[in-house]
Amino acid sequence: MTTYRTTTDDTLIIEVNPRGNPLLLEENLARSRMHDAEVFARQQRVAHRLAVARRWRRLAGWAERRARLKAWAL
Repeated sequence: MTTYRTTTDDTLIIEVNPRGNPLLLEENLARSRMHDAEVFARQQRVAHRLAVARRWRRLAGWAERRARLKAWAL
């Protein structure tokens, strides 16, 4: 990625991505933060699914033990 400064504003940095589209530094930062937020959300979904699966597994085990006790009592 090439970086160069504009002649009109020294504080504005423009970067050219591989497709050749100029992006402002703020746009790159926003895209990076959005990507990080998406990755974090994906990780949170995986963690939530894991917690839910563990909860259902515990409940199923409890229900199975209870059913065995009730069947044995008959």
